[in-house]
Amino acid sequence: MPATRSITLLSAGHACVDVYQGAVAALVPFFIAERAYTYAAASGLVLAASLLSSVAQPLFGTLTDRRALPWLLPASTIVSGLGIAMSGVTGSYALTLVVVALSGIGIAAYHPESARAARVASHGSHTAMGWFSLGGNVGFAVAPLVVAAVIATGGLRLSPLLMVPALAGSALCLPAMRALGRPVRQPRSTGRARADDTGSFIKLSLAVACRSVAFIGLSTFIAVYAQQRASGGPIAGMAALCVLYLGGAVGTVLGGRLARRWDRVQIVRRAYLATTVAVAGIVTVPGPALYLFVALASVGLYIPFSLQVTLAQDYLPSRVGTASGITLGLAVSVGGLLAPVIGRVADATSLQLALSPLIVMPALSWLLFRTLPEPAVLLARGGRDHKSNP
Repeated sequence: MPATRSITLLSAGHACVDVYQGAVAALVPFFIAERAYTYAAASGLVLAASLLSSVAQPLFGTLTDRRALPWLLPASTIVSGLGIAMSGVTGSYALTLVVVALSGIGIAAYHPESARAARVASHGSHTAMGWFSLGGNVGFAVAPLVVAAVIATGGLRLSPLLMVPALAGSALCLPAMRALGRPVRQPRSTGRARADDTGSFIKLSLAVACRSVAFIGLSTFIAVYAQQRASGGPIAGMAALCVLYLGGAVGTVLGGRLARRWDRVQIVRRAYLATTVAVAGIVTVPGPALYLFVALASVGLYIPFSLQVTLAQDYLPSRVGTASGITLGLAVSVGGLLAPVIGRVADATSLQLALSPLIVMPALSWLLFRTLPEPAVLLARGGRDHKSNP
């Protein structure tokens, strides 16, 4: 089916782009080892990738609400890869921040447009959106493997080789755009559309932001933390990061399947409650058991991921690009803004103490979701996978 083919291509392209979101955290141990960066300096790279992305992504979302910009898909993919590819060969810390920020802008430009295209191709199905989101999770998951394969063999000087996924992703965008025809055109309402629920959307965005703080905090430092708590070397750290990202892929698929039987808000509430316990385990339990808690926390953090995107789009049916830009961008990357704070606390005390506040973040998301309703069906769906709250 054309829709299935389009979602598959968009998901594969999403994987190629999100390699560069995962690559920033995967590069942190190498910057610390090769350039002797402090925790605060290394986490500043995460901030650089997040700061401009946080600001730019909602702007790109608003722009794509007004007009179709399909050229953004291949162009932003190239920009995303270029920044990370240059990060290992820059001559100064300041220039490294600049090129990492450039990658963040590329990622910001990609997500609103691609999410709109996925929504159009899937007729608003949150199950299909789950498969689209899965592509991003796979990109995150393979990022440590790609970075380790390139950088561990020859050092940061080989970082230009990290451009390869971007070239592949930009090529995948072209048949996806042809398959969709006009992929980013929002379908006309059939008269069943409901007014925007701005209040619920704001609460949702705050919950996603709290999730972002927990996830970005873990992804930035889990590789170094696992080396300390599991008494292992760099391989132990990369293994923990892979578990974190692979658990996200499992959680995304599981979230889509659960949403076919129960309403999304209820599923997300329970996932965040379980995640609170799992993050507490990461912080407090030493030894190999750490990897179990990393996996549980990752699944719990990602069960809500695609469901939150479709919830946001349903809360703002007249501004799908904006909703996608904020939930995939501003509210997600805002966690990177606090990464340097965690790094400074870790430099002054210990990494374990610095990560302890992350336990509170999914608990706050759970509290916010306790006040959110399950939206009614806003547009005609292509399948029976959207369930209203009874």
